[in-house]
Amino acid sequence: MVVPAPLEKTLMIETPVFASAAVAAPHALASQAGRAILAEGGNAIEAMVAMAATIAVVYPHMNSIGGDGFWLVHQPGGKVHAIEACGPAGSLATIERYREKGHDTLPARGPDAAITVAGALGGWEAALALSASLGGRMPLKDLLADAIAHCDSGYDISASELRTWPQEVDAAKRAPGFSSFFWPGGEQPKPGARRRPEALGATLKQLASAGLDDFYRGDIGREIAADLAAMGAPITRADIEACSARMVEPLSLKLDGLTVYNFPPPTQGLASLLILGIFEKLGVTRAEGFDHHHGLVEAVKRAFAIRDRHITDPAHLTADPASFLTDAVFAREAAAIDKKRAAPWPPKPGNGDTIWMGAIDGSGMAVSYIQSLYWEYGSGCVLPQTGIHWQNRGVAFSLDKKAVNPLTPGRKPFHTLNPAFARFSDGRILSYGAMGGDGQPQFQAQILSRYRFGQNLATAVDAPRWLLGKTWGAGSVSLKLESRFDPMLLARLTAAGHPVEEYSEAYSDQFGHAGMLLKHPRGEVEATHDPRSDGDARGL
Repeated sequence: MVVPAPLEKTLMIETPVFASAAVAAPHALASQAGRAILAEGGNAIEAMVAMAATIAVVYPHMNSIGGDGFWLVHQPGGKVHAIEACGPAGSLATIERYREKGHDTLPARGPDAAITVAGALGGWEAALALSASLGGRMPLKDLLADAIAHCDSGYDISASELRTWPQEVDAAKRAPGFSSFFWPGGEQPKPGARRRPEALGATLKQLASAGLDDFYRGDIGREIAADLAAMGAPITRADIEACSARMVEPLSLKLDGLTVYNFPPPTQGLASLLILGIFEKLGVTRAEGFDHHHGLVEAVKRAFAIRDRHITDPAHLTADPASFLTDAVFAREAAAIDKKRAAPWPPKPGNGDTIWMGAIDGSGMAVSYIQSLYWEYGSGCVLPQTGIHWQNRGVAFSLDKKAVNPLTPGRKPFHTLNPAFARFSDGRILSYGAMGGDGQPQFQAQILSRYRFGQNLATAVDAPRWLLGKTWGAGSVSLKLESRFDPMLLARLTAAGHPVEEYSEAYSDQFGHAGMLLKHPRGEVEATHDPRSDGDARGL
């Protein structure tokens, strides 16, 4: 049983509380768009589509309509829906093709990195169909209006983008369209710079008029296919036309006092739930001490070992993911953890650039949503006719035919993306999540455990975080920590055998952008987004 830590030992930060509804996003313009839809009578799904469109415009280093997305939607009355909106590898994306080009690993930038079809827009369409079935009636043109306006008038380039330097920068700059869109003149923009993405604005206007399906099976789809073909990417028009989102069954885990939901394969949602289940068996009773952080780190190691052996395209699974979410598995994995010493850590690289956003409306409909390019700036390719920036999610494939995730036409890659949701036995509902590649399950576990141990939402999200292994922009495999941790904790972790690396920053992008929204049975909503981002929470 989780026992809250004494609150007098934690400096609590005030969490914004709204009367009935709220949104949270890593860019203020996105949360502004979502709140406006709620104020006009839209529901949480409709608010999220407005936010997703806006953030795809103003946070292009982190996400794009040329990427993928995953939805968890809590329907008032209890059912949790999951929408898988990720595209498969193109029909020309074969191991032989890349071997013949001389590649031993898949390139991370350029047309050869634009391997998979973008699924995000199919997810918006499926979510709006669900919204309509639940009474949603907002016109698509209204949901895309803010995003279009920012394309037409321009927007200030965010602080996050200005401080984000792409890995393999020379390869990124060689990607078609990268320099002209992101770094005009070959130089990273300076503070105060603005961007006016006219081609992207025209694309959004066409989608608002013709419908989101036009992205795949209409004029926009035709232009996307032509641009990708001209660049030499392995995606065809037929691949784009065949892509659609699908409803899937979410994974769930019952803990003491709550049920937690996450996404099934091809995402690492299983790992996020495994961490929580294993940690629960360790019997930790309070936040911020050695037992809390050491226990979570060791649970991450056990969960990632299972993840790396089993998570792949759902059509190629060798085991039912739910079969790992049992007391027997949690007890077995917890028993393998030394509560005083760090286990050896053979990490697997996992880069990622992503946004997480949440929304809860007055009826109790709640959304936890992730939209991503994979690495920061994705493939680097910006399609000239549509202004769409394309993802590099296919880098997660392997050129080894015997690997868990081998490159195969039509196959979906492993996804780090995994939105989270929790329903408490007392009626509270919690939408939460984080960006950050391999860090996503780790950051989720830290903020949720802190909340369960008695911290409020803002304090749990603000508190210093750690990251085990690699993530985007960080090549070492150490246990990285922000600088605000108690030095005594760092000393104990080091003595236990953890390869501790303390960052100089108090708040660093390397530790993700997280957010949480909690609706109480009485109706009010607490909401917060990360001080590490450019965002906030807003509500009614």
